[in-house]
Amino acid sequence: MVDRVNPDKLKAIIDAALLAAGEPLSVNQLAKLFRLGELHPQEGRDQIREALKELEAAAQGRGYRLRRVASGYRYQVCQELSLWVSRLWDEKPPRYSRALLETLALIAYKQPVTRGDIEQIRGVSVSPNIMRTLLERGWVKVVGQREVPGRPSLYGTTRAFLDYFDLKNLSELPPLNEIRELIEPLVVEEAPEQAADGQPVEVQIAAAETSEDLASAAAADAVDGAEPDTPDAVEDERPSAEVVVLPTASVSPQGSGGAH
Repeated sequence: MVDRVNPDKLKAIIDAALLAAGEPLSVNQLAKLFRLGELHPQEGRDQIREALKELEAAAQGRGYRLRRVASGYRYQVCQELSLWVSRLWDEKPPRYSRALLETLALIAYKQPVTRGDIEQIRGVSVSPNIMRTLLERGWVKVVGQREVPGRPSLYGTTRAFLDYFDLKNLSELPPLNEIRELIEPLVVEEAPEQAADGQPVEVQIAAAETSEDLASAAAADAVDGAEPDTPDAVEDERPSAEVVVLPTASVSPQGSGGAH
């Protein structure tokens, strides 16, 4: 007969698993750590959630915290300490072009969108390298095709994007008018973009109606295959692309950025 795991041991097992995983873990994934009979047959997942709440409370006042993101739960170093912790690594954090970051912002807020939609809003063409980089990072993916001549691909953000930027769901995105302030420190100096007539272009990200944005976001989450605020429903599938840490991401105790 299998012995039932007591609450203290349950909490210790979950604590150890979160530290060792190197990526967010959902309640379903944590439940798979236990053999049949080690948890209550009906209340096992509730026991795990209660242990997570206690671990979250125990982390208060320490240099790290237990954070719930789109894919599950993870430990990460507090943002205000990242200046010092980041000195453990010699390499400088990557910086991205303004065009790439503004393209990512447009996909996040207006998804699902085509390249043509983005080009119409920004007033300049979208480089294939930008879309390739976003796809390789695992931050965006093709979620369908628009039913028009040519059937252009529709792009939306992924759970990896939400995890990376410390979000549980798309409703936690900051107001669109704050995005420029957030991405400014990440922008590498570059030549001004030019329109077809060769004149420099001042790019403005157009704001959309909130209800329309949220409806599009909900549709994208539905395509992604899980409820937007339910890490328990996340499948074990993970993006194959490595995600490079931005300086705004929190630093995890394992020695990498807040997102993996």
